[in-house]
Amino acid sequence: MQKSLFLLIPLLLWGCEKTFDNIVDVSTDNFQVTSATQNKASYDLKNPGDSILTARIGFTRLSQIQQVFFNVIASDNSILNSSPVEMFDISNNLFSASFELKREFPNGRYTLNFIAKGTSGETKLVATSSFNFNNGQDNVPPVVSNLMMADSVQAGGTILFTVEASDSNGLSDIEFVFYETFDPNGVQIVNTSGVSQFPMFDDGNTSENGDVTAGDGIFTVVLTFPTTALRGTWRFEFRARDRSKELSNTIIHNIVVF
Repeated sequence: MQKSLFLLIPLLLWGCEKTFDNIVDVSTDNFQVTSATQNKASYDLKNPGDSILTARIGFTRLSQIQQVFFNVIASDNSILNSSPVEMFDISNNLFSASFELKREFPNGRYTLNFIAKGTSGETKLVATSSFNFNNGQDNVPPVVSNLMMADSVQAGGTILFTVEASDSNGLSDIEFVFYETFDPNGVQIVNTSGVSQFPMFDDGNTSENGDVTAGDGIFTVVLTFPTTALRGTWRFEFRARDRSKELSNTIIHNIVVF
């Protein structure tokens, strides 16, 4: 999105009796959820055997179920499975399936969404549960590099600039890539919402943000300097923040507005 500088001024373990976190109303279909569990309340990939999540959901014996699935929702609200994980009836309307938890997944609180299809043919969310996940990796701060930015711009002109961000814990560990701006008097630019750290984008949205390829680690912004911008040397500072809130190195670049 083109920016104007002024606008920029415990779930169950097996065998426990506790029920699942939440049930969605299923009164319009002919089945009833009785339990929804997983084999652990938390997973830490530093521990052998913690990489496999096994989920189970039970229905009353008279329930008529056509299909059952689940989705794994990460702490950043992304869906980790490429398609719904199909569950299989292992005994009298008790459905089960497993899912591999990987080191590149972000740490945090996860949610399982259980989805069922009854005889009506309608697919709906019927229960949710949650668990904690640690990917087992020692956190390392991200790194920003390879800034591409003009050295000068005319007031009223538009520039596109990019910076590369990387993280040894995986690109998915990067939470936020941003820049801060200081005018020729050294005053930091803060927008009307009180924001001073302005986001850069790796979303492939060329028309709005100028980014060419989503998810390649190159973050982009298109910025317009208003005709009333102060003439002189402006300072830009670039950093990244990971999911553990650790900050990267800082790249400083000066640009002359004339």
